[in-house]
Amino acid sequence: MKKLIQFLAMITFVAVSWGCKESFLELAPVSNPNADNFYKTKTDFDLATNAAYNTLYTVYHPQGAVSYAGELMSDNVTIFNISGNQADKWQFRDYSLAPANTMVYQFWQDFYKSLYNINIILSKIETAELDAAYKSQVQGEMLFLRSLYYFNMVRIWGDVPLVTAPVTAAESYNILRAPSAEIYAQIIKDLADAKSKLAVTSAIAGRATKGAAQALLGKVYLTSGDKANAAKELKEVYDSKKYELLPSYASLWDVKNKNSKESIFEIQYLGGAATNPYSNYYLEFFPNSNALGFYGAGMNQVVDDLWNEYEKGDTRKEASIDTGFTDAKGNFTAAKFPKKWTDKTAPLINQSIASNNNFIVLRYADLLLLLTEATGDVTYLNQVRKRSNLPLYGETGYPAKYSTVELALEHERRVELAFEFQRWFDLKRTNRALPVLTQKGKSVTQDKLLLPIPNIVRDQNAKITQNNGY
Repeated sequence: MKKLIQFLAMITFVAVSWGCKESFLELAPVSNPNADNFYKTKTDFDLATNAAYNTLYTVYHPQGAVSYAGELMSDNVTIFNISGNQADKWQFRDYSLAPANTMVYQFWQDFYKSLYNINIILSKIETAELDAAYKSQVQGEMLFLRSLYYFNMVRIWGDVPLVTAPVTAAESYNILRAPSAEIYAQIIKDLADAKSKLAVTSAIAGRATKGAAQALLGKVYLTSGDKANAAKELKEVYDSKKYELLPSYASLWDVKNKNSKESIFEIQYLGGAATNPYSNYYLEFFPNSNALGFYGAGMNQVVDDLWNEYEKGDTRKEASIDTGFTDAKGNFTAAKFPKKWTDKTAPLINQSIASNNNFIVLRYADLLLLLTEATGDVTYLNQVRKRSNLPLYGETGYPAKYSTVELALEHERRVELAFEFQRWFDLKRTNRALPVLTQKGKSVTQDKLLLPIPNIVRDQNAKITQNNGY
């Protein structure tokens, strides 16, 4: 039974110890003796929905799966000395990942635990005696989150087990890796359903909206090669006039500008106290030092190749990258590291720092650049450049080395969205990962553009196959 429950943890969330003799299907949240008695009232579903949104803190953690893939496996950043298991973390940087890597297994668990929370809500709310509008909204939000997670998973691992409902122990052994095409089809179906259920705006900051579902759907279509449908979804968001670029790029990262007009979907944090869900991006991306009274983790240290990518006069460089820090004794240490989530007013708590920064998953500038990618129309790209007072594509002064729309987009997305967990996924989507990364010394092959399936997963179920190259 112990081995069986361990396997289930890889497919779903088990809220019990490994040695427990009960099936997870018989368990409910700790505040209730039975799950069937819990998922009844609006209060129950509010609590469960909040818990589902809380999984964003794990998936989009600065040392979470999307960060490691989106940035550390790209050409934007590196790591040197870093807190935790250095050898396993360096494997991402060096493209030397092994199926026994503990981080890869942790990421796999993080996703499937998060999906369990989402799937149980979708399962229970279907028959709950609640207001129809409320049920529809919750369903839309959970479908959005499920789509977001599977979108990340299929880009990270390729084929993965597709679980859309709670399953029994016996059923779990027959849930094998679904083809990527099947996963994309499910994501598209879920997002189409989500956008029909979600409101245009939300009274609760950080909740999914129709615009968020459509923006994500547009990116999913682009990734699957369907530019026509991508353009349709993205253009509807553009035409809605619900979003706009902030006048100043730097102001995007001001903690006073949370949930701005540029934000389409944003993860909510609350700094200031140890009991709050405070942000870790500033601490994790700070160099591996305790010079300021907290221990920086040293994640995503900026490489010169990205530093040199910015054009002369591009204010996004200064807004995105710090060049060093001064300790309490006045000693300056030169180091390039992400600046976007700096919160120097946050209080120090137990050698940590309770920062107040949100994390933007989808924003309007991203959507504009995706629109150019989908349509070939540089008007949208030029809106992004205009904010930074840079020469527009097609006009005098535009850098000649980005002569095609494709190269112009690659450059623009890199500097506009630096450290926002986009770069590696962008290079993969445009089939540019191999030529770009190998030219910069990365030991990457086509097979290494997917992470390995963790050994422990395959130990628990020998029918789960491994990715090529591992």
